[in-house]
Formats: sequence, structure tokens, C-alpha cells
Amino acid sequence: MKKTIITLILSASLHFSFCQINSTTSDKLTQELENIHVRGHINGFSVAIVDQTNILFTKGFGHADIQKNLEYTENTIQNIGSISKTFIGVALLKAQELDKLKLDDPINKYLPFEVINPYFPNEVITIRQLTTHTSGIKDTSSYEKYGYVLKEKDNEGTKVNRNFRLPSDMMTQSTFLKKILSADGKWYKKSNFFKNRPGEKFEYSNIAAGLAALILENATDESFSKFTNEHIFKPLNMLNTGWSFKEINISKHSKLYANKKTELAFYQLVTYPDGGLIISSSNLGKYLCELIAGFDGNGKILNKKSYGELFKPQLTEDHFEERNDRAYNDEYNMGVFMGISAQDQIGHTGGDPGVTTYMFFNTKTRIGKILIVNTNLNKEGVKEFIDIWKKLEEYENQLN
Repeated sequence: MKKTIITLILSASLHFSFCQINSTTSDKLTQELENIHVRGHINGFSVAIVDQTNILFTKGFGHADIQKNLEYTENTIQNIGSISKTFIGVALLKAQELDKLKLDDPINKYLPFEVINPYFPNEVITIRQLTTHTSGIKDTSSYEKYGYVLKEKDNEGTKVNRNFRLPSDMMTQSTFLKKILSADGKWYKKSNFFKNRPGEKFEYSNIAAGLAALILENATDESFSKFTNEHIFKPLNMLNTGWSFKEINISKHSKLYANKKTELAFYQLVTYPDGGLIISSSNLGKYLCELIAGFDGNGKILNKKSYGELFKPQLTEDHFEERNDRAYNDEYNMGVFMGISAQDQIGHTGGDPGVTTYMFFNTKTRIGKILIVNTNLNKEGVKEFIDIWKKLEEYENQLN
């Protein structure tokens, strides 16, 4: 589910030349984005353009709540899907700096249950392999069936997806992952693993990402939420950002929409680190500024060596059956949970019910862009999303 719309968008052409207009202003960009939004296929969205020191432009468009006529602003918050995984990567590298773990440690060193690929029972799976999606752990049907949990039991007037579980079905990450990955787990199957030797092939895995976050918790003896708040959110002054509804101001949270007219029920993720970060474009912009600064060796939350590891391409041609070399393909290569495209872009995409997101920075221009959308995208919505992104790209150099 998380990758379907993203793959569709990445398949579209995003190659064009910058339009050099000396009189470009943020007001003009605002107007041009509004002109795209009036097509009416996306209820609400926010954008940001940043460099390594400043947010150059950030603004919201459309509605965060249609029924209440609430505007979507740069401070509106919502979950952002798999962009959240980049925070797992940063957190693991911070834990490594603190000598709590090493990326090349075997995962079973930090787990309360054993995880072994049954096709290669004598092969060790490492933390690094989790971060590069080469662990051999598969996203199973159990992940989709049990991984999404409703915020409330009563959701009258909103759409409830058939795989959304009741709040009473919520469980800990550890319990959930043990049921899938431990040989004595309730949902365990041999087919929960790929027939690839650990480290051999790239296969995107949300479950592996959740497992990496669980490892961090056990290695640091802190919840993933607390660790990221202490080492990422606070240092970057990312206010009203969190991993659960309890950690944020719910009145600032956008509604999510199954389509232009249908509001989705609020939901949460059992393995919340793989896609459940709740944040605004203005605060995600602060994080992206830090990533660009870190790429240049000037970051605050990790040291220079750790940032080098975060952005270092970890994979080779042999890891892939085929590769997409389009500009914003976040699966051409991997850093530490950091997508690397073939065309000088680093970042990640995200997708969940009612959510589509992009976050990338250009390694040549050192300019980054963010787009967060609160509506499932139909065919025309995908075109609108692409044109918004193209418009940001057109203006990025002019706002530098």
C-alpha cells in the first residue's frame, strides 16, 4: 500500500529546464501553486523549499478540514508515511555515536526473540542490512492486516478501511514483530522471508524498518519516541512533532481524505517509526535544512563521520534485479534508510491512506523541497501532485 501511488508518480516524467525569471517572488510562487490547486483533486497540501541554513519558502494550500472550513497551513500537521524512516537512520547513527550499537552488529544481539531467515539459517542478519532493505525480511499480508489501528472505536461519518483494526487490537511493536518474525510467532511463515541470502538483494521492507527501531529501543533502553525527541526534535526546535496523537496538538492535525469528498477515520501504526511521524512542512523543513548541512559536514545532531555514513551509497548494481534512474526514485541506491536517486537527489517518499509525501534535496544545488498531501490521489490527482512538484523545482534556484 505504501508504495503504490509513489511508484506511479515516479514513473511520470519530471525532466525539464528551469524557467529563469529574475522578478520571481514568493508571492508569485504562491499564486502559481494556487492556480494548480484549483483543479480540485487535492483537498489540502503544504510545501517547503530550503537550503542548509534557512527555510526559503513554506506555505499551505486548500483545506485541512473541509467540513469546518479550516485552511491547510505550513503549520498544519499530519502523518507523512515513509519519510519517517529517515529518522530511524539518523537515530541509529546517533546511537552508534553514543556507543550503544554498531550498524554491523547482528540484529539478534538486541532482540528479545530470535529472527533467522529459514532459507539461510546459518547466516547473520545485521542492522545495516535492515537499513538498506537487504535483510531478506518480507512485508507480509499480516503487516497490512494488523498494522493499522483506529484512533477511536466510533468513527461515524468517516470512512474506515477494511484493514483498519479496532483500538483494542493495538499491541506493542515487539509483540507485533515477534508474531511475524519469530519461529514460534502466531503469524510466522517461512514465506515471510525472501529466498535471498541476507545482504544479497534489495527488497523494500517496512517490517525491517520497524525491527530496526525496536533494536534501537533495546540498545538504548529508551522508547524510539523519547530517543528521537531528545536527539532530533528538541535540538532542531521541531515543535508539535511526534509519533502518536498523545504527543501532538490534535487540533492542528489535518483530516485525511480517501478521495476529494470522503474523510478517512484517524488511524495509527503499530510499527509507528516506519511511517507514523506527525509533523508540519515548516518543521520538516527544519529537519531537511539539517540534512543538507550534514551533507556539507556542518550538521548539528550528528557528527561529520555519521553524516558521511548516512549519505554513503551502500548498494551496487548486483543488489538489484532492475533499477529506475528517474530523478526522484528513492530506491536507486540506499544510504542508512536514506534514498539516493541516480540524478543527484537524496531523500524519501511516503504513502499511506490519505497521505502522499516527497522530501528531497539536490546534492549539486544544496536546495531541498517538501510536498505533503492529505488526499488519496486518483489519476488526475497524480498529475496535480507532479505539477506542484515541478513548480517547486522551477523556483528552487531562484529562491536560493
